[in-house]
Amino acid sequence: MNRRAVFPNRVLPYLLVAPQLAVVLVFFYWPAVQAVIQSVLRQDPFGLRTSFVALENFRTVLTDPFYLNALRVTAVFSAAVIVLAMSSGLLLAVTADKQIRGAGLYKTLLIWPYAVAPAVAAALWLFIFHPTIGMLGRALGRAGVPWDYTLSGTHAMILVVLAASWKQVSYNFLFFLAGLQSIPRSLIEAASVDGAASRQRFWKIIFPLLSPTTFFLLIVNVIYAFFDTFGVVHALTRGGPAKATETLIYKVWTDGVINLDLGGSSAQSVVLLLVVITLTAVQFRYIERKVYY
Repeated sequence: MNRRAVFPNRVLPYLLVAPQLAVVLVFFYWPAVQAVIQSVLRQDPFGLRTSFVALENFRTVLTDPFYLNALRVTAVFSAAVIVLAMSSGLLLAVTADKQIRGAGLYKTLLIWPYAVAPAVAAALWLFIFHPTIGMLGRALGRAGVPWDYTLSGTHAMILVVLAASWKQVSYNFLFFLAGLQSIPRSLIEAASVDGAASRQRFWKIIFPLLSPTTFFLLIVNVIYAFFDTFGVVHALTRGGPAKATETLIYKVWTDGVINLDLGGSSAQSVVLLLVVITLTAVQFRYIERKVYY
């Protein structure tokens, strides 16, 4: 006998999903449509007249050396954040999955950073690595290392990568730990009985069985690195020094809010969305083949 939920009122299911649909329409689809429309328009300096310019905004954006620099910075920044955040989350999950004393407290403390807002996370790292008031920043200066992220683009990139990665490690840790705990212990014990070393057990058995979790986190971390790191960059470096940390999402905000170039900013947001969609499609097309379900 099949049991299923029956709604005597046909309108009730639609009322239940209406709030979520309203949120999606108002905060996702409507802004996206507005960005597409605005990307083919151009306003005069006073914002009194709007003219249709077709793809001129896209042509200007894609030939702008500052935008190409932001594209390069975003590629380096995103790759570093994804690799560092995912590898650190996996390492911590493997450590927490072992039978160690105080594992419950250890897991709880590792989850906390995920509840920290990006701007707050950036402020914490600022007080650590600031060249004059930061603990490690001052220590590096006394050790003879000329550390100053306000003047060096390399130092600024290192700092924003560390702060953004630290913010995302807890999310990766949770999913990796859940994936590790879902692996049957009998498989690991059988490999141990057959004489496989711990490293062989991890790379030959554990890591392949974690491929669905790894694939999911790869997609999530790509989206995070491209979109959700605005607060970190804005609070730490504001895209500087000399645009060394100006990512695509930060340039969209700068040109739209600061420079009031709504057409160019909208074109940049459309290009950014297409880039992320393309990366996601490539991951599903090629990387998912190596996932063991």
